[in-house]
Amino acid sequence: MRLAKRIEALPPYLFVDITKKIAERKARGEDVVSFAIGDPDIPTPPHIIERLSQAARDPANHRYPESEGLPQLRHAIAEWYKQRFGVTLDPDKEVLPLIGSKEGIGHIALCLVNAGDLALVPDPGYPVYSIGTMFAGGETYPLPLTEENDFLPDLDQVPPQVAQRAKLLWINYPNNPTAAVAGVDFFANVIDFARKYDLAVCHDTPYTEVAFDGYRPISLMEVPGGKEVGVEFHSFSKSYNMTGWRIGMAVGNAHMINALMRVKSNLDSGIPQAIQYAAIEALRGPQDCIGEHNAIYQRRRDLMVKVLGEIGLKIRPPQASLYLWVKIPPSFSSTEFAAKLLDEAGVVVTPGIGYGRYGEGYIRLSLTIPDDRLEEGIARLRTWYNNVKLT
Repeated sequence: MRLAKRIEALPPYLFVDITKKIAERKARGEDVVSFAIGDPDIPTPPHIIERLSQAARDPANHRYPESEGLPQLRHAIAEWYKQRFGVTLDPDKEVLPLIGSKEGIGHIALCLVNAGDLALVPDPGYPVYSIGTMFAGGETYPLPLTEENDFLPDLDQVPPQVAQRAKLLWINYPNNPTAAVAGVDFFANVIDFARKYDLAVCHDTPYTEVAFDGYRPISLMEVPGGKEVGVEFHSFSKSYNMTGWRIGMAVGNAHMINALMRVKSNLDSGIPQAIQYAAIEALRGPQDCIGEHNAIYQRRRDLMVKVLGEIGLKIRPPQASLYLWVKIPPSFSSTEFAAKLLDEAGVVVTPGIGYGRYGEGYIRLSLTIPDDRLEEGIARLRTWYNNVKLT
């Protein structure tokens, strides 16, 4: 049996490999503290679970859902965007619920990219941007995110002949893995670039509600022209700790939203309706939980920034997202440094190279770790640092 070439060329998904390594250690009876995966440890708020439970008992929600989602959910998403960002969306044409934002991110290239077409992809960046492009038969052109440019892509450095070939531009702010943020000027520049070269913009933005020190991330959709040139992917996973329920949304350009709905209608049967009702409750119910969760993450951020500084690692305290993007000593590769922490401290981090060539020289740590494990991880890092010499 011969597999398709796209599968033979497919690298293992970064976090599958990390999870496998953790499982191997645990199978040997070793205790590891993982800062690797951005999966909130805080439970889904009780009022959302209660609505899910109620909806699950209704036989009407035991049948096939529709790919375009419940009208009530689309309206709730539009209302939330209006309240949060001041953006007006047509719930019937400019809103599409997703089986988690990752699903939509993976499928959107099928709507926009033909064989041989080019997608502009941030590096370092979420691997699915490139993998979705590959599945569609396209190629990727990396946009370096460097500390010198505040981890924003410098679109002026994209060669005109490359930009003219491009069909799609990926951006992601607040950013994973760098935790960088972007303002109105950056998004306005992206919109101008998209218009100049007639390309679509896809903004992956699941972290707008995870922010610190009073900072409020903005939406591409609220910048003039944003809705005309692109779509935005958002998620309930990070805002409401609903990673396991798999629900998100795409909003924006009606033509692109319709194309994504057509792809989805041929590949999936929609989101279970009980989960959709839970999502409606999340959007329309009390929002206090977001501030409460952020206070926890901010306290963890402050603790980790302090200890990382104590052990000689460089980091910019993030204004948003769930991550710490940490510069490591130049004598190590990110893979070597991650392996060193695992072997010598029993601490798991994500090597920056896993997010692309320009992620080399960094490691990523997640704040989604219970407080007792966080404290254990901090203790291990301090003990490890006192017993080694970083050069």
